[in-house]
Amino acid sequence: MAIIISGTNVAKARKERLKEEISLSSKLYNRSPKLAVILVGNDVGSLSYVKGKAKAASEVGILIDTYHYEKSITEEEIVKKIDELNNDSTVDGILVQLPLPKHIRTDVVIELISPKKDVDGFHPRNVASLYLKQEGILPCTPKGVIALLDSENIEIDGKRAVVVGRSNIVGMPMAKMLLDRNATVTICHSHTKNLQDVTKNADILIAALGKAKFIKENMVKDGAVVIDVGANRDPETNKLCGDVDFVNVSNKCSYITKVPGGVGPMTICCLLENTYIAYLNNNRRK
Repeated sequence: MAIIISGTNVAKARKERLKEEISLSSKLYNRSPKLAVILVGNDVGSLSYVKGKAKAASEVGILIDTYHYEKSITEEEIVKKIDELNNDSTVDGILVQLPLPKHIRTDVVIELISPKKDVDGFHPRNVASLYLKQEGILPCTPKGVIALLDSENIEIDGKRAVVVGRSNIVGMPMAKMLLDRNATVTICHSHTKNLQDVTKNADILIAALGKAKFIKENMVKDGAVVIDVGANRDPETNKLCGDVDFVNVSNKCSYITKVPGGVGPMTICCLLENTYIAYLNNNRRK
């Protein structure tokens, strides 16, 4: 049976340290970090995510302002709010909860956020910084995955890593971060032929494709490290599950994350850390 890497426990320890650092910094700069969240519509998942982020922020001493708009809001109104937040020196981080309604162009909205306040790490300038190995804000989920691997002292250098999924939010930056740690990286996607032959060679397998229990035990190498980034509904039970068939795969690999309680808590933790980094940079510029 594999060792379960608990994102809940790792995130808890990191948040405790972050809370102490924020307490000291708040006294030094005479204010607490502040995160502004823009939420459009009443998608159940988005509402839940924002509620979880707000709770986690309050636990470490980060102030959070949520701007909740009706689904009918115009792109122009969102743009105006982002411009206002960009120019508010008391706001350190800006997060736009995705997905947005179809009439609002996500790429336009993300690009308007100041790269210095882009705590999601989605702005083109922060994306470029990652690929050019320059200072910038890293995307939360891949950053959290690396932290989970490090928490168990799992060797990345020289290992074969396979990332299943090529999204700009997880798959692509995940591959780059593993490459920067000297892994030999393969990115797989919906057009990959003989996927099983590729995944079975992975020392580290990252599943980020968005299909419930897609990764089966016959797709995993004996003793591999398996990180499940997925968040799906099990078609049989309607319970939250990942992209990995956890019960069967866990009997074959050496380390594995669960859903829930794995990558999810680390994503929120890294969002808080990114907000704190933006806060420090904001105060140092003054």
